[in-house]
Amino acid sequence: MANLDFNKIKEAAQGYEKAMTKFLRDLVAIPGESSEEKGVVDRIAEEMRSLNFDKVEIDPQGNVLGYMGTGKTLIGFDAHIDTVGIGNRANWQFDPYEGFESETEIGGRGTSDQLGGIVSSVYGAKIMKDLGLLNDKYTALVVGSVQEEDCDGLCWQYIINEDKIRPEFVVSTEPTDGGIYRGQRGRMEIRVDVEGVSCHGSAPERGDNAIYKMAEILMNIRDLNENDDADGKEIKGLVKMLDEKFNPQWKEARFLGRGTVTTSQIFFTSPSRCAVADSCSISLDRRMTAGETWESCLEEIRQLPAVKKYNATVSMYDYDRPSYTGLVYPIECYFPTWVIPEDHEVTKATEEAYTNLYGTIRSGSPETDEMRKGRPLTDKWTFSTNGVSIMGRNGIPVIGFGPGAEAQAHAPNEKTWKEDLVKCAAVYAALPTIYTEGK
Repeated sequence: MANLDFNKIKEAAQGYEKAMTKFLRDLVAIPGESSEEKGVVDRIAEEMRSLNFDKVEIDPQGNVLGYMGTGKTLIGFDAHIDTVGIGNRANWQFDPYEGFESETEIGGRGTSDQLGGIVSSVYGAKIMKDLGLLNDKYTALVVGSVQEEDCDGLCWQYIINEDKIRPEFVVSTEPTDGGIYRGQRGRMEIRVDVEGVSCHGSAPERGDNAIYKMAEILMNIRDLNENDDADGKEIKGLVKMLDEKFNPQWKEARFLGRGTVTTSQIFFTSPSRCAVADSCSISLDRRMTAGETWESCLEEIRQLPAVKKYNATVSMYDYDRPSYTGLVYPIECYFPTWVIPEDHEVTKATEEAYTNLYGTIRSGSPETDEMRKGRPLTDKWTFSTNGVSIMGRNGIPVIGFGPGAEAQAHAPNEKTWKEDLVKCAAVYAALPTIYTEGK
């Protein structure tokens, strides 16, 4: 066991509760949707400098990078600092940017997803310095990353490939409901296009209606999601990837959960409401489990009977929206599945940090405690994170531990818990020493 005074770490984290609360409320008050994060980034950089980070930079894409220590092993802590919009304001019981504070909670857009993560990681690094935990073995890098809500992982593609920064592992501080998360399903944004021929609507037989073609394709896609994998089934359902007969990675697929596909948008072109449609297109949201790849998912759609029958085009969307700095960094809308083994040294080090501080089960505020105790300490996310780039595209191990709850993400009346901020800061402070012990 690492030579750490865990009680001192807990006390230090508790001592920063008020400072973390103020910092989080300051961030909530600055609207910062994707590509509009400048004010939030500037406030984070200000906090890092006031806490005597050894180096604070804002890269050309607009990510804020704070370094604590100068040791040889670089350990990253990632928090995306953009938020989604507020949606229907009438669904909020309080101002989403003014937020609220009670004895135990902090409310406002971004509190769980995931401004709380940057707050805890900034103060986790501060505790490392306060308690003399920094040494020549590691440097902590706290990243406030941009544009995740628009295109998860884009920021880390830039950080790794253009900033030339490659941590040994990264802690994703997305909300984990008090647990440690070691993976997530991936996703893709797929487009299917089919062509037709228009004609006057009074004599539809003269044309070739693209919408009718797409109707058959849509039924095939529904079958792909809903069918079982029985022998003789023309379209085997995605559940087949949980079967070792079809997927060598079936064990991790069962851990992450089966893949899914659903139609999320439909478009058409037609000369008028009195004409036959001459094209039809759909967008697909494809969630991927272990063993599924970019190529396999596209090919699966291309092989659907109606897609082949009508010679439909299957492609992947691209993302090329400028960041708030004006930088454009195009990328395919492919967000790979990732998972690290349950016995991986990063998994074990994170579990050791948590259990020495807070025991062997999840815990939380009175509101969340019962639900959390009913779940495994080490689990996985339902949604997608920047891990799709860090681990999925680049093979850098990722572990998840972050304040707040997944269920609060993108929801009206979003909130987080002060207890979560404190616990995460403590775990972050202890983790690098545990990981680097003996290295």
